Amino acid sequence: MSELSEKSDFTEYLSPTEILDSGNEEIIGYAARVTQDAEYDPITKAVCLYYAVRDGIWYDPYYPFYLPEHYRASNVLRSGRGFCISKAALLCALGRACGIPSRLGFATVRNHIATKQLIEFMGSDLFVYHGFTEFYLNGKWVKATPAFNAALCTRHKVSPLEFNGRDDSIFHAYNSEKQKYMEYVAYHGSYSDIPVSHIVAAWEKVYSKDRVRKWMADIEKTGGKSSRHFDREEVL
Repeated sequence: MSELSEKSDFTEYLSPTEILDSGNEEIIGYAARVTQDAEYDPITKAVCLYYAVRDGIWYDPYYPFYLPEHYRASNVLRSGRGFCISKAALLCALGRACGIPSRLGFATVRNHIATKQLIEFMGSDLFVYHGFTEFYLNGKWVKATPAFNAALCTRHKVSPLEFNGRDDSIFHAYNSEKQKYMEYVAYHGSYSDIPVSHIVAAWEKVYSKDRVRKWMADIEKTGGKSSRHFDREEVL
């Protein structure tokens, strides 16, 4: 499923999938409302979609992660919450709903600044399979990372990531106090859909199977609702 070469046929990057359900009426309607002032310009549409997802969907690193439906774009839109991969999935589906070729990119990043509680929860400062969206605009693939909403960026003393539809938008290397914020350790390629089983397997390898299975069990017990509140946690 990883894309090894560029293709002139963008069908798979425009088509809905079970997870990236760009044909869903709610997704189509939301995309239309968000881009209603963009007329027919794909770049302007992509920018509108980016800011809608960045700030309209709250960043929640404790959001469910191990089933395809956890990443389904329409479910993420309804919940109003998600972590980097689920927010990227929504942005990708919205892009496809607007006729913009869209796919997912993944990387492992080292988070130098996070909450004390999140680092303890994960047992690591490595974020494996951090996700972002890639739009095909003006003849090239452009990265867009909608994970952190503006309010959370303020708490973490980092400027919100901006996106102009022409240049890659990835995590800043430093925060506003010149401390390391995000470091890209490895890239895992680009995908036309969410490789859920690959993500879970990679997490089990890095964070341990027992830890990941405990996360799953806790989510099952609470019906998918976490008692943790990332926006209230102690910033390191």
